Amino acid sequence: MSPPLVVQKFGGSSVADADRIKRVARRIARERTAGNDLVVVVSAMGDTTDELLGLAAAITSEPDPRELDVLLATGEHQSATLLSMALHGLGVSAISLTGAQAGIITDGRYGRARIAGIEPRRVQAELRTGKVVIVAGFQGQSARASDDTEITTLGRGGSDTTAVALAASLGAARCQVFTDVKGIYTADPRLVAKARQLPVIGYEEMLELAHQGAQVMQVRAVELGWVNGIVIEVLSSFEDAPGTLIREDPLVEQRNKVRGLAHDRNVAKVTIVAVPDRPGVARSIFDPLAEAGINVDMIVQNVGHGGETDLSFTVPRVELALAKKTLEPIVRELDARDLTTDASVAKVSIVGAGLHNAPGYAARMFGTLADAGVNIEMISTSEVRITCMIAEADLETALRALHDAFELERPEPLDLGSDAAAVG
Repeated sequence: MSPPLVVQKFGGSSVADADRIKRVARRIARERTAGNDLVVVVSAMGDTTDELLGLAAAITSEPDPRELDVLLATGEHQSATLLSMALHGLGVSAISLTGAQAGIITDGRYGRARIAGIEPRRVQAELRTGKVVIVAGFQGQSARASDDTEITTLGRGGSDTTAVALAASLGAARCQVFTDVKGIYTADPRLVAKARQLPVIGYEEMLELAHQGAQVMQVRAVELGWVNGIVIEVLSSFEDAPGTLIREDPLVEQRNKVRGLAHDRNVAKVTIVAVPDRPGVARSIFDPLAEAGINVDMIVQNVGHGGETDLSFTVPRVELALAKKTLEPIVRELDARDLTTDASVAKVSIVGAGLHNAPGYAARMFGTLADAGVNIEMISTSEVRITCMIAEADLETALRALHDAFELERPEPLDLGSDAAAVG
């Protein structure tokens, strides 16, 4: 009978320098001694990806997408090989593999590739020889076998996706994500001192938290875990302490409807003033944005007056300049009065399964923000969240007020017991 397989992922802060890489190696060695087969996915060391982006920007303002992906993939190659060397130094047999060598196939889009499939024959062969397999995260190759195979990267947080995808493909018993926090919290503990760690959170709730700005897990990684039934355990790299399990939560109806708060500063508001109120105008605005690869989130259209209306929506702050460049000729063609932007905004969300069908939560959120002197500029909802756009300067005030209003610091009756101890 084969030993259980565990997939572990270590983020950039976990492998930020030589000492931390050695610490990770010692943790892996202990897990290997316990009798588990191990596949370990690593991110680039510390701020390496940002440094590589800075180097590319110093060369050209518009780096070629292919060359940029080839450059960025080297960050993970570096940490994977160094971790393998550290394991060798501890007498542990290990090998580092690039994403392509690990059989990760993508759809071929540079910078934002999606995993199309995994052919893990090399990984399985190395595991059979008793090696710990270290895989460079965040990357893959664009085709199965052809002369024009290219290196592609998976976007920010892509190493999470690599780990969960490999866990699903290999039938792993566990997928552990090691980071610089102990798990998933009711809010960002750096901004809300009373934030409480959650022992368990459902896939749907975690998906919304990630989508609305919680940076502990990447959205696509949570989606993959949900679709494939992979239990994801979020743990601290720096201390041995219980983490948070992301999994199906059969007790969701017995928990607090609001499980956590998410926030996002990477947002900007765009308003087209006095746009003609006629069929087809929205398509003429949003089609070019989609073609430019700009993600549009919250959308509000005012009631039309005199054949005109104002249309407001949000885009990632980092894409604001491109959005303005894309929209300016369209605004002129539509003969709209003006195009305005505001990059000094942020989003705050309350998240919880069944929230949309529970009366009173929206009113309590809006009332809490009003009592705290926080003005709401836009509102968006889903089955499991309510999101408000506010001034960025009010964000910390809003988070603390909402955390208190929904009593998120209070342990839930079911926080203790088997849920906290379960692993898979």
